[in-house]
Amino acid sequence: MAWAFYGHRLNLYRETIPHEGFSKLLDLGEEMQYGYFVFTSNVDGQFQKAGFHEDLIEECHGSIHHLQCVQPCSSSIWEIGDAEVNVDMEVFTATGELPKCPNCGGLARPNILMFGDWNWISHRSDQQGERLHKWLHRLGSVNAKVAVIEIGAGKAVPTVRMQSERIGRTVEATLIRINPRDYDVPIGGISIPLGAKEGIDRVLN
Repeated sequence: MAWAFYGHRLNLYRETIPHEGFSKLLDLGEEMQYGYFVFTSNVDGQFQKAGFHEDLIEECHGSIHHLQCVQPCSSSIWEIGDAEVNVDMEVFTATGELPKCPNCGGLARPNILMFGDWNWISHRSDQQGERLHKWLHRLGSVNAKVAVIEIGAGKAVPTVRMQSERIGRTVEATLIRINPRDYDVPIGGISIPLGAKEGIDRVLN
């Protein structure tokens, strides 16, 4: 059942085409003097699919496109590649052979942080976070003018909201929060109560 849930999500993400807001954000980031960096709690890999550079993304909750051992037997993380997970949608159960750990042959799982998950292997996300930290340090050293564009980050799991506000304080950035519901911002921030695509258009126009 667990692999039915994640296998179904994996199949949906593979079929999804990033909306044009992604390309507009990428164009904007590439025009900036000091570039861009993406911090996301999404595990779907849509930023990579949209053309954002792999080394300029931190996926704080991991990625469905990477696997690890369930046990885990080691600290290995590997890409799922083209491997497929077949799901019987009538009974919502994964069928056929499930992903296996190449080290021990046991069951593999997505390298995604789950609630109360003590077995999640974090070093891939940690390395991404180190690159973000170095980039922010560089921005601070040159007194760069920074904007944080936060999109669709709600309050139920406030990881992204907390990070946005923390970065805003660290490098004195302007926080632009795009959210149709949870759009309140700290003093000095900019609130845009719209969906992602519409909000990005508002920023650019």
